[in-house]
Amino acid sequence: MKHRGRHRRRKRGQALRAFLAGTALALTAAATMISASQATVAANPGELKPLDSAAETAPLRLKESLVPERTLDRLSAAMGRPVGVSAVLASADRSLRDAIDCTAGERRALPVAPTATAAYCWDAADTRSWRAGAVTTSGDADDDGVWGTHRVILSAWSRTGTAAHDGGLARVAFVDADDLDRPTYSWALLAVPVDGGRDFRGLVSQVSGMVWYQNKLLVTASGEDGDALYVYDMNRVQRASVDSAAVGKVRGGWSAHGAPWVLPAVGSYRLTGDAGAARPDYLSLDRSTSPDSLVASEWVSSGDDRGTRLWRYDFSGAADRAGLLATDTEGYARVHDAYVTKASGSGPVLSYDSRWYLSRAADSEGDHGTLWRQTTSGTAKATRCGTDESRACWSGESESLSYWEQTGEVWSQSGRVLFALPLASIDRSLG
Repeated sequence: MKHRGRHRRRKRGQALRAFLAGTALALTAAATMISASQATVAANPGELKPLDSAAETAPLRLKESLVPERTLDRLSAAMGRPVGVSAVLASADRSLRDAIDCTAGERRALPVAPTATAAYCWDAADTRSWRAGAVTTSGDADDDGVWGTHRVILSAWSRTGTAAHDGGLARVAFVDADDLDRPTYSWALLAVPVDGGRDFRGLVSQVSGMVWYQNKLLVTASGEDGDALYVYDMNRVQRASVDSAAVGKVRGGWSAHGAPWVLPAVGSYRLTGDAGAARPDYLSLDRSTSPDSLVASEWVSSGDDRGTRLWRYDFSGAADRAGLLATDTEGYARVHDAYVTKASGSGPVLSYDSRWYLSRAADSEGDHGTLWRQTTSGTAKATRCGTDESRACWSGESESLSYWEQTGEVWSQSGRVLFALPLASIDRSLG
């Protein structure tokens, strides 16, 4: 029976790869319709310029603030004993559709080139009024690529609308990726303890950046309270006992806006307030550095000519600071190295082996974006596609670039499509 199961999975995988290749051909044909003016919108940004002076890097430092243990203990005493990732995966009762079952409109969000080797679509009803954000995986979390015995993908979503109508709430889908023929998932609401742990509020943020490293999950904060990143402990997942649209303590227990699980923040990193401080809008993990590092980039509109800053912080190597950034004696996480790129309008960032990959959004809704690779020397390179060698080959609305080192895959998502493709195929496609 196991042999026949492997045979069926192999045949299904072959069929899916063939289907995705056909989708890529169709998207490539569509790319040939792009006009010459559209194809050259993004000028070559050239090489990265290092930012070496303290005046340039000091504004990027972050001040660490950890939630007191008594606050977290008070909340868990009221909500019940915290659980870990395995318990959340065991409750996964929702399924992703693979690319064959996605609609033609959903598949248009895939890159034109290179071809995605895996693609899944989220249920429209389950994600209505929510916007897809960042992706991270157990490949970030642990150097063997698994968390415990599980392969896991985390997908962030933020609720659209105003704060008065639950807008800005953020949740994460815990995807069981052990069997990528049938991935299942469960939701956890991102929350922040309040009133000394007697209650919690929802995190109000567009989660454009997220990295799971060791037992911590770092996510971007886009609110007005000055926090740049929130920190969550993957061993402190709490169960919501009431299924309602409310958030926090309610009559009869605890509610997480319909999610069965809650992740309460255990800390944050705050902007220093220095002149020129940049908010980390996009995040990724770089395992090619020593120590491993958190990569960040800011959002700068395509019409701004000042350039976009890219930088990194080292992760701590201390045993009692697993998953936290390295800080000095004053509690500041300081920049290890920083650069500026002329690729304004760029979003997701990935760094590996001194190469930086930047996703630039499309200028028009529905079009495809550009994926650049830059270094500190030589011209930048971008994937080209179509008969006119257009650079508009990447997904138009991708919110993340997450490299799973053990499999060689880069994971991202755009709209309701979660997809992966080898980093090697990205490098081969660069013109």
